[in-house]
Amino acid sequence: MTSDTQRRDVDLAAIPERDWHLWMGSILTAGWLLLGLFYVFGVLGVGRFLGQDADQIGGFLEGAFAPLAFLWLVIGFFLQQRELRANNQAIRQQYAELRRTAENAELQARSIAASELHARQETFMKLVSVINTQLGEICGMIYLSKEGPTFGGSLTREDVHDLWSQFATHPEVFIRRLLGLHFSGQPDEIRDYLLGSEIRRRHTDSFIATFERMLDAAERCDPDGFVRDALRGSAHGTFYRIAVEQRGRDTETTASA
Repeated sequence: MTSDTQRRDVDLAAIPERDWHLWMGSILTAGWLLLGLFYVFGVLGVGRFLGQDADQIGGFLEGAFAPLAFLWLVIGFFLQQRELRANNQAIRQQYAELRRTAENAELQARSIAASELHARQETFMKLVSVINTQLGEICGMIYLSKEGPTFGGSLTREDVHDLWSQFATHPEVFIRRLLGLHFSGQPDEIRDYLLGSEIRRRHTDSFIATFERMLDAAERCDPDGFVRDALRGSAHGTFYRIAVEQRGRDTETTASA
C-alpha cells in the first residue's frame, strides 16, 4: 500500500506544471470557436454559408482563425520564455553543482598532497637517523685517521675500542670531539684533522657530499624549510659549515700558491 502511494506521488511529481497561459488560450480558443459556430449556424445559416464561393469561404475562415493563430503565437512566446527560464535555472544549478564538485576535488587533491607530503616527511625522518649514523662514522674515520694508533696518534687500541663502543649508543661521540677542537680556538689543528692527509681529505669530502644530499632531500619533503634549518643547526650541520669553510680556505691557498 505504501509503495503504491509513493508511486502515485512520483507520477504526480513527473507531471509538468500547467501554465496559466495554456488555460487562458484554451478558454479563449473555445469561446472564439463557439462564437464562430454561433455566427455560422445562428446568424448566417448553414445553407447560406455553404452556398458561398470557395474564395469567400476561404476568406471567412482565414479571418476567423487569424486571431487564434496570433493568440497561440503569443502564448507560444510566453511558454518559450518559461522554458528558457527553466533551462537557465537548470544550467545555474548544474554550474553550482560543478563548482561544488570542483571544490570537493580540490579539497581531495590537497588532502592527498598533504598525506603524500606527510608520508615523505615521515620516511625522511626515519632516514635522518641512519644518515646521521653514517656521518658519525665518517667523523670517526676523520678523528681516528689522526689520533688512532695505526697513524701514530695518541690513542691506544683499547681507547679506539672504547670510543667505538660509545659510538654504538652515542653516534655523535666523534663529531663532538672534533667540534671541541674547533671551539677551543685551535683552527690550525682542526684544519689538520680535516685536510691534513689524503685519507682525511677524502673523508671530509664524503661528509660534505653526504650532508648536502641530506639537505636536498629535506628541501623536497619540507617546503617550509623547518627540517633543513634543524639539520643546519645540529652538530652535523655545524661541522658541515666548518668543513666547507676549511676546504674553501685550502682551495684559495692552493690557488694563490
